[in-house]
Amino acid sequence: MLPGRMTLSPPGPPCGPPEELQELQELAFIERPIRRSLKTAEEIDQLTVDEDLNDVERAVYLLSMGQEVQRASVISNLPSLVRQNPAETFRRVVPKVRDVLNGAGAEIQLAAATSFLTILQDDIILIHTHTYSILKTVLLHLNHRDAVVSSAWLETLLSAINALPKETIKQEVLNPLLYQSQLSHSLQARLAACRILGRASCKFDSLIVKKELLPLARSLCRDVEPEVRVCMCHQLESMARAIGVDDTRTELLPEMLELAGDEEGSVRLAAFDSIISLMEMMDGDDRLHLLVPLVMSACDASSQVDEGVMVSLSFQFGKLCSGLAGSLSDEQKRLLLQKFQVLCITGLPAEENQMDVGESTLIRCNCCYNLPAMLAFVDPAHFLSDLFPSFSGLCSDPEVSVRRSVAAGFHQVVKMLGSNVHVVHKELLLLLQDNSLEVLDALMNHLDETLEVVLSRGDNLMVDNKLQELLSALLSAEQKVGSSLRWRLHEKLLHRYSCLSRLLPGELLHQTFSARIFMILTTNKVLPVQKEAARTFCTFLRYNRKQEQRQEMMERLIQDLAQGRSYWNRLRFLDVCEIATEIFSRKYFNKHFLIPALELVHDPVANVRYKLCQLLPRLRSSLRLPADKLLLQKLDFCVQKFLCREKDKDVVAMIRKTVLELDKLDLSEPFHKRHEWDLLDQKKEKEEMLLLEMLERQQSDGKLNSDKHMERKRRDSKTSLSSTKSMSVSSSTGSSTSGKETRKAKLSRSRSLSSQPTSSKPANSDRPLKVKDLSSSSGLGKCTRDDSLRTAHFTLTTQSTSSMPVLIRSKTTSLLDQASMLEQRDHRTSTLDHRSGTRDHRNNMMEQRTSSLEEREHRTSTLEHRDHRTSTLGQRSKTMERGCGMKDSQSRKLSMNRKSSSFQSERE
Repeated sequence: MLPGRMTLSPPGPPCGPPEELQELQELAFIERPIRRSLKTAEEIDQLTVDEDLNDVERAVYLLSMGQEVQRASVISNLPSLVRQNPAETFRRVVPKVRDVLNGAGAEIQLAAATSFLTILQDDIILIHTHTYSILKTVLLHLNHRDAVVSSAWLETLLSAINALPKETIKQEVLNPLLYQSQLSHSLQARLAACRILGRASCKFDSLIVKKELLPLARSLCRDVEPEVRVCMCHQLESMARAIGVDDTRTELLPEMLELAGDEEGSVRLAAFDSIISLMEMMDGDDRLHLLVPLVMSACDASSQVDEGVMVSLSFQFGKLCSGLAGSLSDEQKRLLLQKFQVLCITGLPAEENQMDVGESTLIRCNCCYNLPAMLAFVDPAHFLSDLFPSFSGLCSDPEVSVRRSVAAGFHQVVKMLGSNVHVVHKELLLLLQDNSLEVLDALMNHLDETLEVVLSRGDNLMVDNKLQELLSALLSAEQKVGSSLRWRLHEKLLHRYSCLSRLLPGELLHQTFSARIFMILTTNKVLPVQKEAARTFCTFLRYNRKQEQRQEMMERLIQDLAQGRSYWNRLRFLDVCEIATEIFSRKYFNKHFLIPALELVHDPVANVRYKLCQLLPRLRSSLRLPADKLLLQKLDFCVQKFLCREKDKDVVAMIRKTVLELDKLDLSEPFHKRHEWDLLDQKKEKEEMLLLEMLERQQSDGKLNSDKHMERKRRDSKTSLSSTKSMSVSSSTGSSTSGKETRKAKLSRSRSLSSQPTSSKPANSDRPLKVKDLSSSSGLGKCTRDDSLRTAHFTLTTQSTSSMPVLIRSKTTSLLDQASMLEQRDHRTSTLDHRSGTRDHRNNMMEQRTSSLEEREHRTSTLEHRDHRTSTLGQRSKTMERGCGMKDSQSRKLSMNRKSSSFQSERE
């Protein structure tokens, strides 16, 4: 009983749920048809091919004896066989393919048409005989009953026409074409004849096209089926370019104008498109008399008659207005502008004539495409009155596709507006704040060009706080894209925002965008977005002109990334270093990035060390000897530490590979390539130095402006003082020069009267020198100067009194004391005058320093300095003359006293 129970028990749990049993039954039911569909041994033998056969022999065997799936595989692989062995393939395989195609199904027919088309388009065939063999096969199956197969063979034939010689085309293609274009043949054959005519007309000269192909084209233009007439209209453009301008005007334009008035709307649309495409081949008279009436009639009737013509007109409206601008009157230009304004609101609820939603949306999208051409047509100066309402309506259109179209061409409109770009400020904000990411994607394609035009007009942006609104819209667009799953759009947006470093002031950019970009760098989980954020952040860092902000940004990179707690942030720092080698100069990179990167050799995470090993060749290429000798030693120490202490096998393998790259680095780089890199690095370094110089210049200009303001106030207060002094000095100099000669005469008489020399002269002669030395010392206070002057006067008087002779009595000594007192008073006054002159001289020297910064006032200050020098010289001469006068009086008194003393001695 026990074994029976064991066999009855299920393999799973004893009380399994019924849902699992049902799933097992379903799996068993699925396996049954798979087992039944397996091939038998006989079928496997039929599918087996001898392995000793080469590719051509295997293809011939499968085409002869294989099944349909094998034949289709061989035909699909035909281009590779032609590349390997074209002669044998065309000799043995292509005839077998031609035999297989007789009575084959649609799958094999399409595979053969595709293979022959690939052979013709890739220029695999080198001789025309092979092309001729393909042409025979194509013409044989051109009129297949299946429309899809017939269309595939027709494409192959059109490609073969480009590769065939003219005689082969004329004999094998055009002669049967005359027969197929008759009405007795099928519609499919006549449509193929139209396309063959258009392609063959490019191979022949104008005379053959005019005599042989043009009559056949006229007969097809008058075909009873509108599809044939439409197809022939599309081919008339290529025929017109083949026969030339003159024959087109006489032969084809009347035919096109007749088709433009056809009863079928599709025929009129095709003729309209063909005529507009030939507008560049028409002269002024043809445009005025043929094209302008056609366009005006289409503008009058398109909204009432045919939607197809309206769609085509909306697509080519800009081309028509630009081409016909010189042939239109003012009234016609006004009508065309009104028609464009009507097209811009087609299908909206405010319009009376409602039409299909898809057609109306397409018309408004075409109007967005033609906005730049229409702006050139009406002149940007009249944009506000003529086109702004339509432009604003398209920017706020309810359909996303319309807003996407106007966003795609927004940069062209902005460039054409130029200085009037502030007019579309609200529309730009509207597109930046659009809820659809498709609109933002279209706007981001050329956002850098748009912002460059908008932000270059900074004066208009400062009005009504427009700049702050624009920056807020840019930040909100980034946050909206960043919160979505469109990481490619986020990457594109960050790349476009890098242009702000050239357009915004560094302080405003640092306050508004730098923190957000750094947050994306540290928090976003998508690697391409992180790398683009790193590139944008480095760009902001490079063009920031304030040293404090640059230092703050570098500190954040070092602290949050290079020294961050997460290994992911340390990996991002190495990505930043890789990007920094492209953006910064070698000097700046080696100063700020190299050492923090090399310190990651001690990182505990192997992935960081692995990334550093990958980056070492790039770091080595940034070093140049002998300037970077110490940095090179540190890099070599880093490599040695990897080689000696690394234990992770992946890092060891990478460092070995890196060492080989480092050894080959100098040898593998050609000299001209290194020279180009050096020139590029010098250019980067010059730009960085210029940015720093501009910053220093701005700071110095600010300081100089404040200094200039203070100096002007000081100079204005001194002008009155200097004018009074100059007047007094000029009057004194006049009187001193007149008494100079008389004093010299007195001095000579006193010398002649004196019988013996005295020792007072050298003491008196040294006096002004000592006073000058003491008075010319700068930097002392008023009290010290007075004390020094007093000591000087005391020493001078003692010297003069000690040098007197002994025989002088009390009366003469009192006279001398009085004379010395007078002399001290005079000397004191002269010293005070000299001190005031010295002070004026110092003030003038300060004015001369400031005048070097102010070139306009330099001449006036120089003249004042010269006047002061003359006054100072006059004062010095006056002082010397006073000293000489005192000496004369003293010597005269001494001589009289000596005479009197000698006379008394003689009497005694």
